Amino acid sequence: MKLTGPAAGSELLRTEADPQGTRVLGMLNNCAGGMTPWGTILTCEENFNQYFVGGEGAPEDAKAALARYGIATSGDTREGNRRFDRVDERFDLSRHPNEANRFGYVVEIDPFDPDSTPRKRTMLGRFKHEGATTRLTRDRRVAVYMGDDERFDYIYKFVSAGRYREGSRRANSALLDTGTLYVARLSGDSPDKEFDGSGALPADGAFDGRGEWVPLCTDKKSFVPGFTVAEVLVHTRLAADAAGATKMDRPEDIEASPATGKVYCALTNNSAREPGQADEPNPRGPNRFGHILEITESNNDAGATRFRWDVPIVCGDPEDPSTYFAGYDKSKVVAISSPDNLTFDERGNLWISTDGQPGTIGVNDALFAVPVEGRYKGELKAFASVPVGAECCGPFITEDQKTVFIAPQHPGEDGTFDQPQSTWPDGDFPRPSVVSIWHGRGHDIGR
Repeated sequence: MKLTGPAAGSELLRTEADPQGTRVLGMLNNCAGGMTPWGTILTCEENFNQYFVGGEGAPEDAKAALARYGIATSGDTREGNRRFDRVDERFDLSRHPNEANRFGYVVEIDPFDPDSTPRKRTMLGRFKHEGATTRLTRDRRVAVYMGDDERFDYIYKFVSAGRYREGSRRANSALLDTGTLYVARLSGDSPDKEFDGSGALPADGAFDGRGEWVPLCTDKKSFVPGFTVAEVLVHTRLAADAAGATKMDRPEDIEASPATGKVYCALTNNSAREPGQADEPNPRGPNRFGHILEITESNNDAGATRFRWDVPIVCGDPEDPSTYFAGYDKSKVVAISSPDNLTFDERGNLWISTDGQPGTIGVNDALFAVPVEGRYKGELKAFASVPVGAECCGPFITEDQKTVFIAPQHPGEDGTFDQPQSTWPDGDFPRPSVVSIWHGRGHDIGR
């Protein structure tokens, strides 16, 4: 695979096998992704830290960055690891300390060109990418929204320098290599003293406030003191720390409503947030059940650097006083926990799939739907449950609005071959799969 963008060729990306720092063997731990307006696929490297050992033998000046990305730098660095180092020594950082810097990117793949080389887009930053959702700005530049799936980490946005040209795949092929990478900073409308971690609404009756997209770098200039452009893009978490970004509760998928243009982020949970660390965008501590963040860009323009935000849903059992469903009658909604992936139907209803309900509210993960505008705003309903032990991945709704796809991932996760906890989908041993659900009479599923 090819490294592209400003960090490509940086000393931070050079290894013995790749002295130029431009080519990488493979990608790791792919999570969600997205599609570009020109028809390529974006796939995201997430928990790449699980593959590396030997951090205790890495150079001292590299250890802080390795630790910030969850790579052990002391003790038994092989404990709980995936043991790739047993067959390929490049996963041993005591021998190849820069190898970890070559993972954690958004990778662009062109399914229409079988001879093309997948490209790791360094301009989009390096972290535990959960997804990459594109929108066009008013002047037809490309914005990419991204979450870093870690407790107390950040929401990012990239805006291209060039403009999208419909029908010109060649002209669009380099849009993700030049532009500006931003991180979100949120401030609440209510005094900090009103947030004690209980999840209680502030006096003004809403979790809301203002936000700004803080620039980290362009492809030519760093805005973070002490960081070069390459350092911002390789050690993005450290750069965002220095920029004073708002620490969120595991930002995962981010999607925009086709009806309103508002942007929604799934904040899965954060059991490590203590009551004294609660704030208006993260009003509960510990936050075992997660919440949904809504972002309204200034002038509804994806290229804006200012926005309004609010929290329409604070997840959990509706009988729990710390939950909130946009003010809707909680006796008429269902329990939900650990929102992970999002999508919309054409009417603007938000669909939420979960990852973590068995360990928090004691039921299988599932797919839910909820209106986020109008009379029934906040009326959350369960649509489909996945097998025991499985995460509900996806979802995807077809253009004709008649079918929804989900992917039950790792069913029976805690079982063994001899004692399986699930026999999904064929009655023998459990396997991940893709499921399509449609209305028997062909009706619009959002109806």
